[in-house]
Amino acid sequence: MHNYEGLDGRGGFSRANLLAPLRNRDFRLLWTGLFVSLLGDGIFLIAVAWQAYELSNLPVALSLVFLAMTVTHVIFLMLGGVVSDRFERRKVMLSADVVRGLALAGMAALSLTSNLSLGSLAALTAVYGAGTAFFGPAFDAIVPDIVPPRLLPQANSLDQLIKPLGLRLFGPALGGLLVGAWGPGAAFAVDAATFGVSAGALLMMSHRKLHSSGGTQSFISELRSGYSFVRKHVWLWGTFSAAALAYLLFMGPAEVLLPYIVKVEMKGSAGDLGLIFAIGGVGSILSAIVVSTGHMQRRNITFIYMTWTLSTLAIAGYGLARFPWQLMVASFAFNFLESAGTIVWVTTKQRMIPSALLGRVSSIDWLISIGLVPLSYAATGPISSVLGARTTLAGAGVLGATVTIGAFFLPGMRDIERSDDTESPDSAGSVDMPVMAESEAS
Repeated sequence: MHNYEGLDGRGGFSRANLLAPLRNRDFRLLWTGLFVSLLGDGIFLIAVAWQAYELSNLPVALSLVFLAMTVTHVIFLMLGGVVSDRFERRKVMLSADVVRGLALAGMAALSLTSNLSLGSLAALTAVYGAGTAFFGPAFDAIVPDIVPPRLLPQANSLDQLIKPLGLRLFGPALGGLLVGAWGPGAAFAVDAATFGVSAGALLMMSHRKLHSSGGTQSFISELRSGYSFVRKHVWLWGTFSAAALAYLLFMGPAEVLLPYIVKVEMKGSAGDLGLIFAIGGVGSILSAIVVSTGHMQRRNITFIYMTWTLSTLAIAGYGLARFPWQLMVASFAFNFLESAGTIVWVTTKQRMIPSALLGRVSSIDWLISIGLVPLSYAATGPISSVLGARTTLAGAGVLGATVTIGAFFLPGMRDIERSDDTESPDSAGSVDMPVMAESEAS
């Protein structure tokens, strides 16, 4: 049985060690750059929604923009996963930051000169989505490269702590102020600058190769090895599939119709939308603190599915809300529960998947999970025009939660909670390593 330092005897995390990963210089730089970049992403959430609805005051406008972004994201994900396993992950992330920063600079220039059309906005967000397809798998895989296994739970909790701080709290609040004072163009410009800061932090990290597969396999062979690993583990392919169906049902309505309800139906401002996102960020922050310093149950898959089911159900609250404060409550509940499950999920993957496969498996996770999101965005406009924005949101939350909890009962889904074998992926030395034991659940 492995005795991971930083875990207490009941499966929880030591309070004193929550910040321990920050003693690592490379992780500290990664963490800092990510926070600044996420701050920009939070600004982007407000700016792109307001910009799209200024160009066309219909839900289909924002649907088109998000559709363009997610299509390129999906198309390039598998390539991003292979690249992140084959090349130095720090350089992959750096290249992705440069591409996304240039795309946002283009949005800013066109918006500030009143030359931005809905088509050009969609095209530039498509470039942004392609860059994210390379950054995401590389980031998921680089953390175990620079953080000792015993500190992965704390590192993932810190990750889930700064994401809501930047993406849901400070970023949207700042985005609302920027859009209200100077318009979406200025907000895009600030977001572009944040990618420059992130790229600078990556450049300052150690120049030694943090990871390189050094393999001679072909692109197709490397893809096959990743898929082969996923197929052998129900907790992977079952969760990926459940996420794909749940995201199909609720992602488009949540991202497109929440800004619509605030701006059009409630006659709110960009600041109101920013505050709703910010309250959700507070929920995620509190969740990260509670999960990382509390005494978590050892049944990790059960914990993941219960929290994700309830968080998806909270989406229905957007449709039931009649006042902004009710949207804030629903946003808080969704983000608190979703973040709790995500911390456990990411830690489980990092401990159970061999490092040489982690980039590819993470890209498969992203690909399957969001593979149907473009359809969700495409369908949101037409469906909401028939059913109404509120009914669409309420139905999406209920159906998404039903799909999520249904996957929990797949045969073999909870086998990793019952296994007596505690061998880690690195010590197993092969792709067919045993799954995680109950004592290693985060």
